[in-house]
Amino acid sequence: MASDRPSKPSGKPTPRPSAARESTPDAVDDAYVATTRGIEIRVMPQYAADRSNPQRSQFFWLYTVEIRNEGRDALQLVSRHWRITDGQGRVQEVRGEGVVGKQPVIEPGETFRYTSGCPLPTPTGFMAGTYRMVYLSGRSFDAVVPDFSLDSPHMKRSVN
Repeated sequence: MASDRPSKPSGKPTPRPSAARESTPDAVDDAYVATTRGIEIRVMPQYAADRSNPQRSQFFWLYTVEIRNEGRDALQLVSRHWRITDGQGRVQEVRGEGVVGKQPVIEPGETFRYTSGCPLPTPTGFMAGTYRMVYLSGRSFDAVVPDFSLDSPHMKRSVN
């Protein structure tokens, strides 16, 4: 699921959920944003037409994630948990160590950025998840990754 290819920000902002899971749209780059315990996670998905084959029901997205430590203590991203839902409601769960082969330590005021990818058999879907963050003192928590939409230009839209 990992790729180091650059991507341009795109996507649609998520609505603002409850205060426990603060998430706000960013008007500048249409990123999906969530903040948990001073860790801001910003996701910018982009449909990858060059890696997709709609005639074979193969659709691919790149997504760039920025993780900013707005807290006072350094911490480390040690694992990830993704829930990937395709356009037919099928859910795939992915768990693993770190992201793109790394378990970065993020100092206060620093941002870690990476790009990865997601294939789907449908022209639309969405992803959501968490990152397990561990302070150097040993305390840990799950930082919420905001739900983000994967929409291709091949998606049939309807007005209800």
